[in-house]
Amino acid sequence: MKIAVVGATGLVGTKMLEVLAERNFVITELIPVASEKSVGKQINFKGKKYTVHSMQQAIDAKPHIALFSAGGTTSLEFAEKFAAVGTTVIDNSSAWRMDTTKKLIVPEVNANQLANTDKIIANPNCSTIQLVVVLNPLHHKYKIKRIVISTYQSVTGTGVKAVTQLTNERNGIDGEMAYKYKIDMNAIPQIDVFLENGYTKEEMKLVNETKKIMSDDTIALTATTVRIPVMGGHSESVNIEFENDFDVNDIKTLLKNTQGIIVQDDLANQVYPMPINSHNKDEVFVGRIRRDESQAKTLNLWIVADNLRKGAATNAVQIAEYLVLHKLV
Repeated sequence: MKIAVVGATGLVGTKMLEVLAERNFVITELIPVASEKSVGKQINFKGKKYTVHSMQQAIDAKPHIALFSAGGTTSLEFAEKFAAVGTTVIDNSSAWRMDTTKKLIVPEVNANQLANTDKIIANPNCSTIQLVVVLNPLHHKYKIKRIVISTYQSVTGTGVKAVTQLTNERNGIDGEMAYKYKIDMNAIPQIDVFLENGYTKEEMKLVNETKKIMSDDTIALTATTVRIPVMGGHSESVNIEFENDFDVNDIKTLLKNTQGIIVQDDLANQVYPMPINSHNKDEVFVGRIRRDESQAKTLNLWIVADNLRKGAATNAVQIAEYLVLHKLV
């Protein structure tokens, strides 16, 4: 099993390598790939050194799977070139997510859609992944009508530059800014660029990707996404209106029995999900589960996950594991 990791020196690429190692993914040949300035450098993987390859060297090697995390422009330029030599690409950028010819996959939700003809598979946006893992079992049982989402997202979602900005600010150092504004001691109600409808691109990703993954355009969604000075993971306040009524205890039991979810909902002991506790975990954490007393058949939830792991690297590796297990590569 030849595996290429494209963007191997970046935040998510590094995390992909970490997850591959932790999960003992069977690799006979690892091909780390990065930008031209990194070609020839070495990275460590499971105690061995590997030389960083150029994109063309990796294509020529014809890997079975290529995990991409190098940005949308790179994916648009090179994913099809890998696919042309028989490689299955799992792409973490937004390049292919809404392409009607490409699958958008969260293994716990819709991996059964995959076939061996899928040569470019899209990994969803980080905030979407943790959301749909929780929504899916609820939708199957109670039928979701409408969702209102507010997110509180880690600076790691922006990348190394944003982590450096936050660290610099906390240490009183002037440096390069990833954001227009100071992020420490602040909350910025803008993630990605604004669109004509007044929403940001990140907000519309949540809306459109959720419908695609869950194969249901009837679900009404609206979102507000906010960047906060946190490094551990993304948090989401989610309000869900259902077609059918529910019992809160049944909701908790359903979520507890759902793969990939950990329920943390013990009010007496102030136990609830927090990004600091989701850091370096692969599960999606859910708590503050309660009925919305202002509207019938409506539920409030608080959802937290590590955006670099389940929100990116782990989800991509889980897709690769599914492909191998079901002999689709």
